Amino acid sequence: MKLIKIDTINIEELNIYHQLRDKAFTSDNSFIADSPKVVNILLKTNIEVKSILATLEYYEEFKELILQKDIAKLYVATKEQMQGIVGHKIHHNCMLHGIRPPESSLSELGEQIIMLDNITSSENVGSIARSAAGLGVGSYLLAKQSPHPFARRALRVSMGYASRLKIHRYADIFQTIKELKKDAYKIYAAEISLDATKLSQVKPSEKWVLLMGHEGQGISKEVLEICDETVSIEMSEDVKSFNVGVAASIMMYQFVNKV
Repeated sequence: MKLIKIDTINIEELNIYHQLRDKAFTSDNSFIADSPKVVNILLKTNIEVKSILATLEYYEEFKELILQKDIAKLYVATKEQMQGIVGHKIHHNCMLHGIRPPESSLSELGEQIIMLDNITSSENVGSIARSAAGLGVGSYLLAKQSPHPFARRALRVSMGYASRLKIHRYADIFQTIKELKKDAYKIYAAEISLDATKLSQVKPSEKWVLLMGHEGQGISKEVLEICDETVSIEMSEDVKSFNVGVAASIMMYQFVNKV
């Protein structure tokens, strides 16, 4: 394992560790992952890794795992040098520069899909990705204007498990739902309404899409009208709603175990 020792933090190839903030992106679809837990999960996938920036302790502990990948640049630095490169305090000793995997087409998605209607929070995108991977819901549909699951914070919150999902980003929710219906998916909208089916009573079809609404606005009336069924979680009367990440987890668990 050939390590490149950092003598100065002013190395052009390391600028990306500073430049790729949460919602930044590059033309080659680069991403940055933080912390050993996330990095190690990614190292077990087929994702292309351009470089690792880490302390000597990290390389010594995970040498066998690192050697399983063909990684061009393995930069070794002190934690202080790493903080100088990224421009802020860090609580870990490892980062990775990789290339996002190609997106899946709608036709390549599985029979169980979690779909987000313009979610704006990176934390929610990451949290839902982690729950989906944990519950075996292998396909993730998001609006193109939403944070990407490989955005820095979203990937960290997902603990890297976003890499286990087939990801497709759509431009038009109406057209996308129309195409899914043509492919025999039943669309379930998660929304509180008088005519909603209680989650405990829902009977998911073999091919289903669970649509979660915007954090503040929920799902619009126009979108609800083209969905097949509205589903809501039974809750205490004095509580209006769950966080969308929590709600998605509860509903995915029920859907997976009801089919």
